[in-house]
Amino acid sequence: MTLEILTADSLTPLRHGFFTRRGGASSGIFAGLNCGAGSSDQADTVRMNRARVEGAMQLDAGHLVTIHQTHSADIVHLDAPLDPAAPRPKGDGMVTATPGLGLGILTADCQPVLFADTQAQVIGAAHAGWRGALDGVLENTIAAMETLGAARARIQAVIGPCISQAAYEVGPEFLDEFLADDPANARFFANGQDGKYQFDLVGFGLHRLRAAGIGDAEWIGQCTYQDPARYYSYRRSVHEGRADYGRLISVIRL
Repeated sequence: MTLEILTADSLTPLRHGFFTRRGGASSGIFAGLNCGAGSSDQADTVRMNRARVEGAMQLDAGHLVTIHQTHSADIVHLDAPLDPAAPRPKGDGMVTATPGLGLGILTADCQPVLFADTQAQVIGAAHAGWRGALDGVLENTIAAMETLGAARARIQAVIGPCISQAAYEVGPEFLDEFLADDPANARFFANGQDGKYQFDLVGFGLHRLRAAGIGDAEWIGQCTYQDPARYYSYRRSVHEGRADYGRLISVIRL
């Protein structure tokens, strides 16, 4: 099956893509393009899936870089492929100005965010779940791009497929943490059932990006939870009682 790759006009002409699960070699609960080495999928199959992504992005073998994501606000600067024998650096954002490198973000409900200043030829990518977004991973990625010559007002950012507000139920303690950070964050919560709330992760991410003063920010408009044929979802796997789940990949390269 052919890979399905979503793109955004604002990131062109740079090669990039938000990959769905279609077109991969994994089977069972991972059926499709599972690129998560941290899953319990067969390692050889995950490597095969990643190789297909490298081919689609026209990257040399080993030039698709992913890091050890920890729901932090830490950023990794890259100027060469990683040593496959060494532990991957920890962080949730990456930046580079080196041609031929692909920055890959793995997600299964969290926001994958791709950044580009096409004039300066500087790119970034971030994994922004609620914790990373609240702690500043988006702003830190933008600032790291500036150190490589990007101009904040020229940076374009696109949020890929992630969980939508209708599918993201949270408890009152979750709301309290956001209100403690900024009472105005109440606007990202809607009343749900049985004392719960529905959190607008995308709205929060777009707010943080726009408040940072970049050129433009948009969401690609796809919910991971509500479309099992195309997307992996951690939350859906929990609701269905599954032991594990696949990881989607989103990539940008110079």
